[in-house]
Amino acid sequence: MAREAGADPHSPRVDLPYPEAGSPVREGADSHHEADSPYQGYVYAYPHKTAYRELDPRPRLRDVWAGERTDALFLYLHIPFCEMRCGFCNLFTRTGAPEELTSAYLDALERQAEAVRDALGEAPRFVTAAIGGGTPTYLSASELTRLFDLTERVMGADLRAIPLSVETSPATATPDRLAVLAERGATRVSIGVQSFIDAEARAAVRPQRRAEVEAALTAIRAQGFPTLNIDLIYGIDGQTPDTWRHSLDAALAWRPEELYLYPLYVRPLTGLGKQGRAWDDQRLELYRAGRDHLLAAGYEQVSMRMFRLPGQGGATEYSTEYSTEYCCQTDGMVGLGCGARSYTRDLHYSYEYAVSARHVRAIIDEYVRLPRAEFEVANVGFRMDDEDLRRRHVVQSLLQADGLSRADYLKRFGTDVFADFDEELTRFAGEGWLEVDDHLLRLTAEGLAHSDAVGPALFSGLVRKLMDGYEER
Repeated sequence: MAREAGADPHSPRVDLPYPEAGSPVREGADSHHEADSPYQGYVYAYPHKTAYRELDPRPRLRDVWAGERTDALFLYLHIPFCEMRCGFCNLFTRTGAPEELTSAYLDALERQAEAVRDALGEAPRFVTAAIGGGTPTYLSASELTRLFDLTERVMGADLRAIPLSVETSPATATPDRLAVLAERGATRVSIGVQSFIDAEARAAVRPQRRAEVEAALTAIRAQGFPTLNIDLIYGIDGQTPDTWRHSLDAALAWRPEELYLYPLYVRPLTGLGKQGRAWDDQRLELYRAGRDHLLAAGYEQVSMRMFRLPGQGGATEYSTEYSTEYCCQTDGMVGLGCGARSYTRDLHYSYEYAVSARHVRAIIDEYVRLPRAEFEVANVGFRMDDEDLRRRHVVQSLLQADGLSRADYLKRFGTDVFADFDEELTRFAGEGWLEVDDHLLRLTAEGLAHSDAVGPALFSGLVRKLMDGYEER
């Protein structure tokens, strides 16, 4: 998640354009954290959407994509609905959407797809795809079929022929929905379990029961998807090393091809309050325990969060499967849905972003009423300059266990990475977080543990200013 993130399987790869359904908060730097906290923020994309601003004038998508390579695109579909809102969640999603709203949303998604497909020009080629949210399997089996139909018909994407990742949750991973995913080519299903202990799930304001989780996992395995990913959270109130190990072992019993271990983040406008410095120590202790437990079980570490069974191909964190063709730094990404973002070489753009239930509902309600003409322009975004392109390259490379190739950086930008980032890299090395040789920069084990401090430290001054100026809503 290779040509460069298309050149080789370990080049800077995909930064996920979306938070996964049922996963912990995935935001950029959090200015509310202490400056020395190892948990400044999860950098899943650079820059974060809180650095986006209204584009004035709004550029036409046909002009945005003119001259762009479209032979190796990432297609992302965003479904902003969930059956419940977890206490740690600030994803762009709403709960309890009635059937008439989900139907209207798919109508709008089709109008948007038609406008975007026209803007892409001749014969765009999609080489990897993902459906996230929210929880895509909040849609019924028939609605999922409609989603696949309109995507393939309008966008021309052969979803059965490319890696396709879909998010689900314990309550919505039902046999009829999963059968649609399997029949339509899903190669990876990711389920947000968070904890196999009912009391911990309740503490995270995720009221699920172990029996429901096990039934969902049984149904997923019964469909034979090549990759099962299970998300777990550490740092839940009342969690101990013993209960954390219990959840890890419960997940390992399913021998998932991937496991993601997330520190609990709490953000403004979510259902859980802030915690103090001692919580950082607890999270680091649990992280190290979880990491060591998975390594001992035969998994390999791809990033701070991602662990996979050996032999799963060249995936890195946030790859939607194991595509060797898509590279997030040189290839475009096409996002459909009001929570999706898109990337070209120098423009990252999306729809509006919000967290609070009131604002999310208002944005979705507006989206479903938009005529096709409104989907022919980009609304909010961030224009990448040379500095931010370099920073994005470093962030996406360095936060992977395989590290950053100095030769790749030199080839792309014409300078050595140390010439551009001497201050930051020297600091990381001094902290014991970074190993350096003539060919590679790679985070140490302790550096990976501090990935959520390393990433935000690489943000540009402009991105920091914009993020600091974002008004939470």
